[in-house]
Amino acid sequence: MEWYFALAFLLSMILIFMFIGVPVALAFLAANMIGATYFMGGSGDLFTQMSRGIGQLSNNALPTITTFNLMPVPMFLLMGEIFFHTGLANRMFSAIDRLMGRIPARLSFVTVAGGTAFATLSGSSMGSTALLGSLMVPEMQKRGYKKHMAIGPILGTGGLAMLIPPSALAVLLATLANLDVGNLLIAGVVPGLVLACFYAVLILAMCLIDPQAAPSYDVDTVNWGQRIRLLIFDVLPMMSIVIGVILLILNGWATPSESAAFGCLGVLLLAVTYRKLTWDNFVNSVTGALKVTTMALLIIFGSATFSALLAFSGASSGLIRWATGFDLDPVVMLLVMFAILLVLGMFMDQLSMMLLTVPIFFPLAQTLGFDLIWFAVIILLALEISFTTPPFGLLLFVMKGVSAPGTTMRDIYVSALPFMACAIVLVGLLIIWPEIALWLPGLGQ
Repeated sequence: MEWYFALAFLLSMILIFMFIGVPVALAFLAANMIGATYFMGGSGDLFTQMSRGIGQLSNNALPTITTFNLMPVPMFLLMGEIFFHTGLANRMFSAIDRLMGRIPARLSFVTVAGGTAFATLSGSSMGSTALLGSLMVPEMQKRGYKKHMAIGPILGTGGLAMLIPPSALAVLLATLANLDVGNLLIAGVVPGLVLACFYAVLILAMCLIDPQAAPSYDVDTVNWGQRIRLLIFDVLPMMSIVIGVILLILNGWATPSESAAFGCLGVLLLAVTYRKLTWDNFVNSVTGALKVTTMALLIIFGSATFSALLAFSGASSGLIRWATGFDLDPVVMLLVMFAILLVLGMFMDQLSMMLLTVPIFFPLAQTLGFDLIWFAVIILLALEISFTTPPFGLLLFVMKGVSAPGTTMRDIYVSALPFMACAIVLVGLLIIWPEIALWLPGLGQ
């Protein structure tokens, strides 16, 4: 079978299963079983072909989900769940709010600052968006903020969870693409902080253009003694966990898996110290992390089997030969892949997009001579932007669920666009200066 027929055969089966309502992970597994029977089953009756093909496929894929590299995923997820369920997140937001004082558009800046901090601890864009929306939108609307000033910063900072470690999605991407997990986690630090600064500048510009978008109001003054106390007791302890995880990985003192375990232990100790850890919120935290981890392992298994089928059928090598045969500039090919991810983001969640594209994009990127860590950061940014791509970006619907009555999807779309533009500008800067992503990982080598 020609490579393009093999590729069309595999992709069409996945799309058919998804169209009839089969969950994404199960759709991939079903399509992979059919593909394995056809491509790897050899000769004989149907039962023999099926057992031989599926057996060979499972032998290839099982090592992928039993690798030690995946250990940070449940640990990072558990960190975020404990941080959320114990109320430590609310404590940190309240402290940052009081520290901001009388700054114009203070609550929007609190959203960016607190959201960046929470995104690093949670590693979950949906969790970050849901928390920020529940906490900040009612307060900002009560203070007379216009909708775009309330909704836009939340949608923007929710995506930072993909870049700034600890990021469970970055660990999954590194595992699927056979990259160094530690290097990819560290590579997201500087781009994530740059993006947060872009958001702050955007908010300031919107305030200057329309001062009524974020009306000023009287706030209780906080003296310097209270400021220092808030910083020491309510902000620095939470941020020290993130900084500690990054330093452990960067200096080589611990593997990413060990660093994740230390981070999880740190959040637990903080919850105990502040007397916020109860049996109920501990069970809720573990249950939430377990659900997402199980789904992630299914996605990884499906991706591994899909990659094996693409390679065995010749679809991967044929696609690479075809794509490189146009003699296009590598940057143009990069932009094409980026655009494909944005389009997919309108209809699919991020794990499903990774499952579908990583087996194709990363071999192509390697052929084009890209640094794969740098390329992975670009992919994470594309996934982040696609999370808010109208009309079906997942964060848009999360935001709708926590917004005040009367908020339309159009309001949310309009609010998201300027923050999407900031992320696209960052992609352009990364293409011009790859060192933005590669400088920090280079320090640890």
